[in-house]
Amino acid sequence: MKKITLALALSTTIALLATGCVFTPSGVPEDTTETTIAVATPTETEAVEEAEADSDLTLAQQNAIGQAESYLSFTAFSREGLIEQLEYEGYSNADATFAVDAINVDWNEQAALQAEQYLELMSFSRQGLIDQLLYEGFTQEQAEYGASAVGY
Repeated sequence: MKKITLALALSTTIALLATGCVFTPSGVPEDTTETTIAVATPTETEAVEEAEADSDLTLAQQNAIGQAESYLSFTAFSREGLIEQLEYEGYSNADATFAVDAINVDWNEQAALQAEQYLELMSFSRQGLIDQLLYEGFTQEQAEYGASAVGY
Protein backbone atom coordinates (compact mmCIF):
# COMPACT_ATOMS: atom_id res chain seq x y z
CA MET A 1 0.00 0.00 0.00
CA LYS A 2 2.83 2.44 0.76
CA LYS A 3 4.49 1.74 -2.57
CA ILE A 4 1.33 2.69 -4.45
CA THR A 5 0.73 5.76 -2.29
CA LEU A 6 4.29 6.93 -2.80
CA ALA A 7 4.08 6.44 -6.55
CA LEU A 8 0.84 8.44 -6.65
CA ALA A 9 2.30 11.26 -4.55
CA LEU A 10 5.45 11.43 -6.66
CA SER A 11 3.58 11.34 -9.97
CA THR A 12 1.22 14.09 -8.78
CA THR A 13 4.15 16.26 -7.73
CA ILE A 14 5.94 15.69 -11.04
CA ALA A 15 2.75 16.44 -12.99
CA LEU A 16 2.22 19.70 -11.10
CA LEU A 17 5.80 20.77 -11.68
CA ALA A 18 5.66 19.85 -15.36
CA THR A 19 2.49 21.90 -15.92
CA GLY A 20 3.93 25.00 -14.33
CA CYS A 21 1.91 24.89 -11.15
CA VAL A 22 3.47 26.36 -8.06
CA PHE A 23 2.44 25.91 -4.47
CA THR A 24 1.13 28.84 -2.53
CA PRO A 25 1.95 29.13 1.17
CA SER A 26 -1.34 27.43 1.97
CA GLY A 27 -0.22 24.39 -0.02
CA VAL A 28 -2.94 24.79 -2.68
CA PRO A 29 -1.64 24.48 -6.24
CA GLU A 30 -1.93 27.66 -8.23
CA ASP A 31 -1.60 27.72 -12.00
CA THR A 32 0.59 30.49 -13.31
CA THR A 33 1.78 31.46 -16.76
CA GLU A 34 4.77 33.34 -15.39
CA THR A 35 8.07 31.67 -14.84
CA THR A 36 8.54 31.45 -11.11
CA ILE A 37 11.87 30.77 -9.51
CA ALA A 38 11.61 29.69 -5.91
CA VAL A 39 14.46 30.68 -3.64
CA ALA A 40 14.53 28.32 -0.72
CA THR A 41 16.05 29.19 2.58
CA PRO A 42 18.34 26.51 3.97
CA THR A 43 16.49 23.97 6.05
CA GLU A 44 17.81 21.48 8.53
CA THR A 45 17.54 18.75 5.89
CA GLU A 46 19.50 20.83 3.38
CA ALA A 47 22.16 21.52 5.99
CA VAL A 48 22.44 17.79 6.65
CA GLU A 49 22.64 17.12 2.90
CA GLU A 50 25.45 19.65 2.53
CA ALA A 51 27.32 18.10 5.44
CA GLU A 52 26.81 14.65 3.95
CA ALA A 53 28.10 15.81 0.57
CA ASP A 54 31.32 16.93 2.22
CA SER A 55 31.78 13.70 4.16
CA ASP A 56 33.03 10.29 3.18
CA LEU A 57 29.58 8.98 2.32
CA THR A 58 29.04 7.33 -1.01
CA LEU A 59 26.51 8.80 -3.41
CA ALA A 60 24.23 5.81 -2.78
CA GLN A 61 24.39 6.40 0.98
CA GLN A 62 23.67 10.13 0.57
CA ASN A 63 20.73 9.42 -1.71
CA ALA A 64 19.37 6.67 0.53
CA ILE A 65 19.46 9.08 3.49
CA GLY A 66 17.60 11.69 1.45
CA GLN A 67 15.04 9.13 0.31
CA ALA A 68 14.50 7.85 3.86
CA GLU A 69 13.94 11.39 5.14
CA SER A 70 11.57 12.04 2.27
CA TYR A 71 9.45 8.98 3.09
CA LEU A 72 9.28 9.92 6.76
CA SER A 73 8.16 13.42 5.86
CA PHE A 74 4.79 12.14 4.65
CA THR A 75 4.10 8.77 6.26
CA ALA A 76 5.15 6.64 9.21
CA PHE A 77 7.47 3.65 8.96
CA SER A 78 9.06 1.14 11.27
CA ARG A 79 12.83 0.82 11.02
CA GLU A 80 12.43 -2.54 9.29
CA GLY A 81 9.70 -1.22 7.00
CA LEU A 82 11.76 1.79 5.93
CA ILE A 83 14.76 -0.40 5.14
CA GLU A 84 12.50 -2.68 3.07
CA GLN A 85 11.03 0.33 1.24
CA LEU A 86 14.49 1.63 0.37
CA GLU A 87 15.47 -1.84 -0.87
CA TYR A 88 12.31 -1.86 -3.00
CA GLU A 89 13.53 1.43 -4.51
CA GLY A 90 16.76 -0.32 -5.52
CA TYR A 91 19.15 0.49 -2.70
CA SER A 92 21.30 -2.33 -1.39
CA ASN A 93 20.52 -3.68 2.07
CA ALA A 94 23.79 -2.18 3.30
CA ASP A 95 22.99 1.31 1.95
CA ALA A 96 19.37 1.17 3.13
CA THR A 97 20.37 0.04 6.61
CA PHE A 98 23.12 2.66 6.77
CA ALA A 99 20.69 5.41 5.77
CA VAL A 100 18.01 4.43 8.28
CA ASP A 101 20.57 4.20 11.06
CA ALA A 102 22.14 7.54 10.06
CA ILE A 103 18.98 9.59 10.53
CA ASN A 104 17.49 10.53 13.87
CA VAL A 105 14.11 8.80 14.17
CA ASP A 106 11.88 8.29 17.18
CA TRP A 107 10.49 4.83 16.36
CA ASN A 108 7.93 5.09 19.16
CA GLU A 109 6.60 8.25 17.54
CA GLN A 110 6.52 6.46 14.19
CA ALA A 111 4.51 3.62 15.75
CA ALA A 112 2.05 6.15 17.20
CA LEU A 113 1.69 7.88 13.83
CA GLN A 114 1.20 4.56 12.06
CA ALA A 115 -1.42 3.51 14.62
CA GLU A 116 -3.25 6.80 14.08
CA GLN A 117 -3.15 6.32 10.30
CA TYR A 118 -4.57 2.81 10.61
CA LEU A 119 -7.40 3.95 12.88
CA GLU A 120 -8.32 6.65 10.36
CA LEU A 121 -8.89 3.89 7.79
CA MET A 122 -10.57 1.18 9.85
CA SER A 123 -11.41 -0.03 13.32
CA PHE A 124 -9.06 -2.22 15.32
CA SER A 125 -9.11 -3.78 18.74
CA ARG A 126 -6.06 -2.96 20.85
CA GLN A 127 -4.53 -6.35 20.14
CA GLY A 128 -5.45 -6.16 16.46
CA LEU A 129 -3.73 -2.79 16.19
CA ILE A 130 -0.64 -4.08 18.01
CA ASP A 131 -0.57 -7.12 15.71
CA GLN A 132 -0.80 -4.86 12.65
CA LEU A 133 2.05 -2.70 13.91
CA LEU A 134 4.12 -5.82 14.57
CA TYR A 135 3.38 -6.94 11.01
CA GLU A 136 4.67 -3.56 9.78
CA GLY A 137 7.99 -4.26 11.51
CA PHE A 138 7.67 -2.40 14.80
CA THR A 139 9.00 -4.09 17.93
CA GLN A 140 6.58 -5.29 20.60
CA GLU A 141 7.43 -2.28 22.77
CA GLN A 142 6.98 0.17 19.90
CA ALA A 143 3.66 -1.42 18.89
CA GLU A 144 2.36 -1.23 22.46
CA TYR A 145 3.51 2.37 22.70
CA GLY A 146 1.71 3.19 19.42
CA ALA A 147 -1.52 1.60 20.62
CA SER A 148 -1.32 3.45 23.96
CA ALA A 149 -0.59 6.74 22.20
CA VAL A 150 -3.89 6.58 20.32
CA GLY A 151 -5.92 5.82 23.41
CA TYR A 152 -5.75 2.06 23.86
